[in-house]
Amino acid sequence: MEQVTLHGDGISATIVGQGAELISLRNAEGLEFLWQAGPEWRRHSPVLFPIVGRLKGDQLRHGGQVYPLTQHGFARDKPFVWAAETSPRSCTLVLTDDADTRTRYPFAFRLAITYTLERRELGVSFEIANTGDETLPASIGAHPAFNWPLQPGLAKTDYHLTFARDEPAPIRRLKDGLVLAAPRPTPIEGKTLALSEQLFEADAVILDRPASTSVRYAAANGAAIEMSWQGFKELGIWSKPGGAPFLCIEPWHGLASPVDFDGEFADKPGVMLIAPGEKRVLSYQVRLEHAPL
Repeated sequence: MEQVTLHGDGISATIVGQGAELISLRNAEGLEFLWQAGPEWRRHSPVLFPIVGRLKGDQLRHGGQVYPLTQHGFARDKPFVWAAETSPRSCTLVLTDDADTRTRYPFAFRLAITYTLERRELGVSFEIANTGDETLPASIGAHPAFNWPLQPGLAKTDYHLTFARDEPAPIRRLKDGLVLAAPRPTPIEGKTLALSEQLFEADAVILDRPASTSVRYAAANGAAIEMSWQGFKELGIWSKPGGAPFLCIEPWHGLASPVDFDGEFADKPGVMLIAPGEKRVLSYQVRLEHAPL
């Protein structure tokens, strides 16, 4: 089975086995909310595991050994196995360690991703289980790209993000894919982030400890998205520098290496530590709102 389309009340979602990637998210009127992997960026909603962002030198250090591991890890490019409990509204895909993953990430794991539709909402759950006999250090992130603008007839600058709470804390920025040491003043005013291409000239906007666990992506009228998350500690907001017709809203547990970090992977900021036999569950939801222009 290469892909599955789930159907809910006023919503449909298509997921492929390669990377367990969401590739379509539509409402009852057929409006596509998800970026359709054009030449500007050839992905839709990749799963970031076992790292988020880039490691310094693209190297994972563990137990005195060095392993090659490139940006965002390998899950997005691995074939997942479909679990038997697929239904019209829900499916689960599973990735486990193998000889290939252990050359880059020397740990035993089971990653299960479940997609569920309920009413006009998509729920995505990530379950990371430690199937080995040593502590499992891991990060995970979601990377859904939404169309920007969501509908024809609106400009990119008509859109904004509205957080559930005020977000006064400084943000983090990247240089060559690594997190700069000095925080930057936030571009968020109160709860509102005005969106523009210029916002992403210096790459992603990173909230390393957001006060909110939900955000609304909308213009003054038309379609909108409400996104919420549980268990994730950071939030990335990204569009390709130079301008691209998509906006990524990315709940993360973990982020790229700091520019001055040379330690073991388990000691890297944002990495969760899962004991043998234990598991960690994180999730996010996307609720679609549609109002005609």
